Amino acid sequence: MAPTHVLRCCQRGLAWIPVIFIALVVCWSYYAYVVELCIFTIPSIGEKIIYLIFFHLSFIMFVWSYWKTIFTKPANPSKEFCLPKAEKERYEKEERPESQQEILWRAATSLPLYTRTGAGAIRYCDRCQVIKPDRCHHCSACDMCVLKMDHHCPWVNNCVGFSNYKFFILFLAYSLVYCLFIAATVLQYFIKFWTNELPDTHAKFHVLFLFFVAAMFCISILSLFSYHLWLVGKNRSTIEAFRAPVFRTGSDKNGFSLGFRKNIAQVFGDQKKYWLLPVFTSQGDGLTFPTRLVNVDVEQATVTLHPEPNKSSADVPVSPLSESQNRLLSNEQHANNTGDHLANNTLKSAESETITISVESES
Repeated sequence: MAPTHVLRCCQRGLAWIPVIFIALVVCWSYYAYVVELCIFTIPSIGEKIIYLIFFHLSFIMFVWSYWKTIFTKPANPSKEFCLPKAEKERYEKEERPESQQEILWRAATSLPLYTRTGAGAIRYCDRCQVIKPDRCHHCSACDMCVLKMDHHCPWVNNCVGFSNYKFFILFLAYSLVYCLFIAATVLQYFIKFWTNELPDTHAKFHVLFLFFVAAMFCISILSLFSYHLWLVGKNRSTIEAFRAPVFRTGSDKNGFSLGFRKNIAQVFGDQKKYWLLPVFTSQGDGLTFPTRLVNVDVEQATVTLHPEPNKSSADVPVSPLSESQNRLLSNEQHANNTGDHLANNTLKSAESETITISVESES
């Protein structure tokens, strides 16, 4: 037990090495730009002031978003996704997978779940002992289930998911701006030092090396940033880009795509004035997500029959749809020109019996 605990502590300590490396590079770049370039190399006072103002703006936003990405705790499934104590004991005692799945199916009837395993089973984490919400995955590095997990990033020593994905995107954006600004403003002095137009001073090494480091990081960050912008536009995580989520009707890589604008709003929120700030504005709670539903799922609707006055009524309740999925179903019905309302879809049979299908929203 003790060696395992010591090993785990060592692993957690070593995991901070990439973050410390980035912090040291950023601190050195600050010194090299502000002191060696602006103070000791640039002769024009006006040029110094302009460079320093824009440099500090990009530096502050870069550090702010990087800090939020690192220290925002990943969101985990709520208690409602844990098995009740009695069901949990039965699940652990069962040896047959079929019987275990029956227990999970009963527990999942009241949960807003729309994705399955590749075999069509309920997604359950034996490590965390929770039923996985949609888009939730277990991170072996963090040793926890993370809502809308995208990936585990060693450069922030944290799992990127629902709670900090916006911060991660902004971190990439502002780090790219930071590197581009440094490379663009240092270039002319890099050339002057390289061609010996400026005398050899202690600033020469810093300026030359600063340009190479900034250009190198620009290339690597640009590719990663472009890829994640594409993912945001498609409303996919990195995991879903490599393995499409499986719904009841089969796998669908575009199952969570709502259109470009709505996909952007899922990550950055509805209020555009907060898009560029590393404050949490993502839509939803991380447990349920709007989906593109082609057909009404009978397992996710409440059907109420209203016969003629002289006949008895019957209610057939099943798990209700989430509010976002109700909206999508309404759009689908409207696209099919049914002309029916979301709350009531009334059909009259030949015998004048009225059937009303009510789709209830989750609280």
